[in-house]
Amino acid sequence: MQRTTQTTPASKSSSTQARLSAASLFIISIISIIAIIASPVILSGLMVIEPNQARVLVFFGKYRGNFLEEGFWWVNPFMSVKKISLRARNLNAEPIKVNDKMGNPIMIGLVLVWKVKTEEIYKAVFNIDAPKPATTTQTSNGQTSISVKSASEMRMDALANFVAVQSDAALRQVAGYYAYDNNSAVEGELSLRSNADEINEQLEQKLTERLDMAGIEVIEARINYLAYAPEIAAVMLRRRQADAIISAREKIVEGAVSMVKMA
Repeated sequence: MQRTTQTTPASKSSSTQARLSAASLFIISIISIIAIIASPVILSGLMVIEPNQARVLVFFGKYRGNFLEEGFWWVNPFMSVKKISLRARNLNAEPIKVNDKMGNPIMIGLVLVWKVKTEEIYKAVFNIDAPKPATTTQTSNGQTSISVKSASEMRMDALANFVAVQSDAALRQVAGYYAYDNNSAVEGELSLRSNADEINEQLEQKLTERLDMAGIEVIEARINYLAYAPEIAAVMLRRRQADAIISAREKIVEGAVSMVKMA
């Protein structure tokens, strides 16, 4: 006598649920693996922009624009994001020895306030070459310290170095146009000591022309140190004293002549 096996609806339902549970678990596992792999890529697109900072976006070598709005943002993680600061910076240049218009050696220094222009960030990032981040080792008192600079720090250091070199060149150029003081200058011409406002204005103009290629704005530029070079300072001091004595004697003579005429 042949037996037949009958499957009840309850057993069919339990086996179906088991298969669905296994399939769901498999799908969840796949999704989890994908999420774990993709999360570093997705999270790399997050960025925080502080006030007076900007980001330059480059997509596979092609410039895509600037991002200036402060806050917490997400961009395409396949974009290269270059950080740059729009904050003002100071340059207090050490006095350098130059020759004035008359060939006299003088010591002259400047102070400069500058920043990257918001509308010309492209020039600051792509017109000035910045070295890649590197590890530098400094030895002091027998101890070795290792410091690593980020790409943004290296970029700003490159801009600061560019500003320093161009400021030196502009200062030498302007100082060579004029005599040190009115005693050496031709009558009617400007001098470095007596016409500070006009000289500072021309210095700022020269710096603006030189720094324009880097997208840098000159906020203020002025001469903060001016003196004769040490090797001629004593001689020039005696000369000024002699000029003062001659000027005083001329006034005495003029006064005596005027008194005679009045008599």
